[in-house]
Amino acid sequence: MRAPAVVGLVLLLMAGPGPASAQVEPSPAAEGTGSAAARGETVVVVRATTDEAEVADLLAGFREAHPGVAVSYTKMNSATLYDGFVEEAAAGAVKADIVWSSAMDRQIKLVNDGYAAHYASPEAAALPAWAVWRNEAFGVTAEPIAIAYNRTLLPPDQVPQTRADLIRALTDHPETWQGKVAAYDPERSGVGSLILAQDADVTPRTWDLVSALGQAGVKLYTRTETMLDRIAAGEAVLAYGVFGAYALERARHDPAIGLVLPTDYTLLVSRIAFIAKDAPHPAAARMFLDYMLSREGQARLAARSLTPARTDARRADDPVASAPALRPVPVGPELLANLDQIRHARMLRRWRRAVEGR
Repeated sequence: MRAPAVVGLVLLLMAGPGPASAQVEPSPAAEGTGSAAARGETVVVVRATTDEAEVADLLAGFREAHPGVAVSYTKMNSATLYDGFVEEAAAGAVKADIVWSSAMDRQIKLVNDGYAAHYASPEAAALPAWAVWRNEAFGVTAEPIAIAYNRTLLPPDQVPQTRADLIRALTDHPETWQGKVAAYDPERSGVGSLILAQDADVTPRTWDLVSALGQAGVKLYTRTETMLDRIAAGEAVLAYGVFGAYALERARHDPAIGLVLPTDYTLLVSRIAFIAKDAPHPAAARMFLDYMLSREGQARLAARSLTPARTDARRADDPVASAPALRPVPVGPELLANLDQIRHARMLRRWRRAVEGR
C-alpha cells in the first residue's frame, strides 16, 4: 500500500485542477466540419516516443482522411519529450499539438500540472473507462507486458507461464540461465521503473523475482527492441517485462522468438496522448486525436501489433483477447505516486539490494 502522504496527494489531485487548470476546448460538433481548414491550419505537430515506422499506417490513414492537413511527426525518448515540452511551455513557445508518450506517469504529471486541453472527443466513449482521465489524457493503446524467449534454446515444457514458474526455473536450474536473462533497468528506464512499481504493487513476490534474476546474472537494458535482438541472436534465453506488441511483431517474422502473457497476471500499459493546452494548431490536433481513437485509426495501430485500447478494433489473433488475467494500468492520478522522489528512491534501493543479492 502507498504511504498516507501519497494517498492524500492523490485524493487532492483527484479533486480537480486549480487556477492553472487546462482550458476547455469545444467539440468538433460545436465548431462544425472542416474546422481546421476554416482556421487555416494545414499541419498538426506530433511529438511521440513511438518509432514512426510503428505508426506509419496510422499516419497514412490520417493523411488520407484529411489530405489538407500535413503531419509533422517527431520521435523522442520520454525524458527528452517531457523536458523539452516543459521548457517550451515555460517560454510561451509550445510547438507540439499532440504529446504522445509511453511514459504514463510523466504524461499524467503534465496533464495534472495543467498542460493539456480539455476535449470531449466523440470517440472517447468507445474506450475503456480506465483509458480516459478528465477528457484530457487518453490511453491510445493497451499493450501487454510479456515474457519473451528463444524458442530454439528453451524447450516448450520449460517455458514459464507465471512469475512463480520463472522464479522456480531460475533458482532450480541456474546453469541454464546464467548471463542469459534480460530485463529492463529501472534506474535508467522510465518504462522499467513503471513496470517494477506496478509489479511491486500487485505482489510482494516481485522482490523474490528480482533476487532470482540477479542470481542468474541478469543483463539490463533500456529498450525492448534490444532485448529482442539478444534473444534472436541466442545471446539471451529469456527477457522479462518486454513490450508484448514489439515481441509479437518480431515473432511474426522470426520463428526463434516466443511470447508468453503470464497467466498469474498480465499488465496492460498505454501510450497516453493529450492535446497541448497552448497547441498552435488546436483544431488539427482535435482531428488527429479523434482519428487516433476512431475504430479505423485503432485498427491501423493493431495492424502493427500495437494492441489498441478499443476492443472493437483488435486483431483476431491478438493474444490479449485470450489472456486470462489482464491488469490494465489506469490512466489517472494514481500514477503520480511513481514520481514521488522518496518513494521512488526507496523502491530503487530495494531493487538494487535484491538484484545484487544483498
